[in-house]
Amino acid sequence: MSYSIKRITQAADCDVLLTWAAKEKADLDFQMLSEGRLTNKFETSSIEVQAILQGVLAELSALDVVLVVLLEGPSKVDAAKKKVKLEYKKFLLENRKESYGLVALLQKELDVQRIENEIEEVDGFIATLTAHKSDFVGYLFVEKRGLSWLDSPFL
Repeated sequence: MSYSIKRITQAADCDVLLTWAAKEKADLDFQMLSEGRLTNKFETSSIEVQAILQGVLAELSALDVVLVVLLEGPSKVDAAKKKVKLEYKKFLLENRKESYGLVALLQKELDVQRIENEIEEVDGFIATLTAHKSDFVGYLFVEKRGLSWLDSPFL
């Protein structure tokens, strides 16, 4: 993006903007670190949740078959209780999957990409401002010494 850098006419203004940009970059670097760690956690969690959920689904399928075959009695009651517990566990895992699963992982990856783009933009801003400040400082050097631009050591 092009900035209105040419409107800056004092080195002090450049210094203020460079200080602000450095703080912004530090904040973005911290965000990047945090989001990177969360992304890694979500990566691990999404695989773990999916694996556990598959196990619970397999157990539920097997338990359905067992419940059909069992005669009324304490074994069937125990199997029915176990099925209720497994259905609740399935419910919890499906909720965790939404919060920490693949969808959440992709959202975190998008957040990381946004932060990377912001860091690149701030780096570009700092480079542009630094280049402008060095031109400005060169101009002050020439003006203070009474030299023309042609005599400047910066050319």
